[in-house]
Amino acid sequence: MVTISLSHNPPFQVPTKNMETLGDDELALILNIVDDPNDRKSVSQVCKQWLRVEGRTRSSLRVLEPDLLREFLPRFPNLLAFESSALITNSDLEFVSKTCPNIQFLDLNLKPTCRVFDEFDDMLGLIDVGDDGICEIATGCRKLCEVRLRKRKGIGDGGVISLVKAAMNLTTLDLGRCSRVTDKALEAIGAANAIRVLNLLGCSLITDCGLALLSKGCVSQTLKKLVISECDQITDIGVLFLQQMCCLEESNLAECGPGVTDMGGVAIAAIRPMKRLNFSWLINITDATLFAVAQDCVDLVAVDLTGCELITGAGIRAFANHRSLEALVLASCFNVCGMMWSTLCSNAGP
Repeated sequence: MVTISLSHNPPFQVPTKNMETLGDDELALILNIVDDPNDRKSVSQVCKQWLRVEGRTRSSLRVLEPDLLREFLPRFPNLLAFESSALITNSDLEFVSKTCPNIQFLDLNLKPTCRVFDEFDDMLGLIDVGDDGICEIATGCRKLCEVRLRKRKGIGDGGVISLVKAAMNLTTLDLGRCSRVTDKALEAIGAANAIRVLNLLGCSLITDCGLALLSKGCVSQTLKKLVISECDQITDIGVLFLQQMCCLEESNLAECGPGVTDMGGVAIAAIRPMKRLNFSWLINITDATLFAVAQDCVDLVAVDLTGCELITGAGIRAFANHRSLEALVLASCFNVCGMMWSTLCSNAGP
């Protein structure tokens, strides 16, 4: 008799003589209803057949030690989701692409386990995955839908261009803190026809020209969320182009610098589907932007005005009768008094 213990169910016993009559397909059907990772681990320890089938039916994997990939990854050829927050090399990703060609969700957001100095952070690109590794993934995994590459310092235009050209179903692309990404990559992203979420946080080489290229492409008809916070070369000229993104529902321009003023703020307000705005620390935004946002963004749910020093109670009062606003962040807005805030809250709808 073989005893199988699942974390949410009492142990049960399976006669070993009957196990021999079950093929891999039958075992796969059983494993399809086992979702808990600990339960799957218990099942895989029953015998070699269960171990083999559990690996072939596994859909997601989080890798903590990429150095050991070649030892265990071949057991999971049908993965749909691959995640690793550790340093990973180009050759590692080449092996992943050849071993697991059906991957749809790739999360390589770097999350160091300890505090690192800025000098070391700048060197990550020398020892971590770069454009060559992303090109291998793009070539080998053509079904990619979501790709997250945040803080991978070695990734630049070459890898991004290869990725967006090969992954025709790509809907989410996170390039936050990929500091080598430039306007050239945005031109390729602009030509994509399925991307809905694009994160360019801290991509400081991006300029107004890049936003123009992004807005003129097919992506302007599909993009719903755009993060360009801390892209401090952007000015009103680039923000004006965003008006062409007719489906945009969420925009984050936090800390884009003094070049974004009311001209850019009013332009953003003209995007009618907008639901969430982040104008944090745009020090040249004034009440004029708030008047436009309150009037034109009728479906707005949340707006963050942290550090917008020039706004006053007059601009905030424009939201008093807004029909859908749920969150208004006013931290470090020193010209907005407590009495005005109380008045706004009392006038707000249920």
